[in-house]
Amino acid sequence: MVSSSHEALHWDFQKDPALLTRAFQSVLRVPFPEPRDFAVLNADVTEIEPVERRVDTLMRVDTDEGTYLIVVEAQGKRDEGKRGSWPYYLSYLYAKYGWEPVLVVITQNSATARWAAQPIRRGLPGWHSMTVRPLVIGPDNVPVIANEREAERDVPLAVLSAMTHGRGTKAAAILEPLAFALRTVDAESAAVFGQLIESCLGDSQAKEIWRELMSEVRYFFNSSVAEKVREEGRDEGRAEDRSETTLEILEWRNIPVSDAVRERVLSCSDLKQLKMWSRRAIHVMRAEDLFTEG
Repeated sequence: MVSSSHEALHWDFQKDPALLTRAFQSVLRVPFPEPRDFAVLNADVTEIEPVERRVDTLMRVDTDEGTYLIVVEAQGKRDEGKRGSWPYYLSYLYAKYGWEPVLVVITQNSATARWAAQPIRRGLPGWHSMTVRPLVIGPDNVPVIANEREAERDVPLAVLSAMTHGRGTKAAAILEPLAFALRTVDAESAAVFGQLIESCLGDSQAKEIWRELMSEVRYFFNSSVAEKVREEGRDEGRAEDRSETTLEILEWRNIPVSDAVRERVLSCSDLKQLKMWSRRAIHVMRAEDLFTEG
């Protein structure tokens, strides 16, 4: 379904349209009216042949204050051609629908985010006939959601966090808490989100860790043990997964793990303690430091 980070970045909004307005409020700090309804529209903005123009995602948002068209563009790098096509998209869509268009650019790159955020001005110096001010979502304004409870509160936003930070050094801290949070959504959504995130991870080792985490998520949904966990609230299965993930993170970081450390981690059934160790595994320089406060 999703074969590249470009497709994954904007597809998250199609999976959960309400994420757009939450992103306006919590990421972009831009007021947006409370939506009443959403609709994903045809992204084709071709006007005449043979020129074909297509936005990445186009959504209609109905609010009590009016209807808006949200144009979401995923941008991997600077492309000066977009400074010509973005104003065209907005003008054409306004002429076609008569609804106010809003341009949102999403990227995994800080330099690209700064470039995309620059206003696009057309016309005379000091008297611009048109000004386009893209709203940009990227690693500099999307929070790093590395807390399991926080991820559970808003899984699509946590997915957005993992995707926008997917090519940076902060990606590893997000993956494990998010994998556990995916168990709170339905199996189909978890599978879609898992694929979106994998498409946006730039490091091969991070991809491998994510595949391992997702295999545990799939097991959770498919096994009878998982049903008991969901129905009875038991933590045994999660503790076992967490202990194995802690060791995998250390191995991914090429940190030697002694038999004593391995045995202590695997024999622990205290989920709270295992959570602490798994988070420390992302930062410690020695495996033994998992058990040291501070």
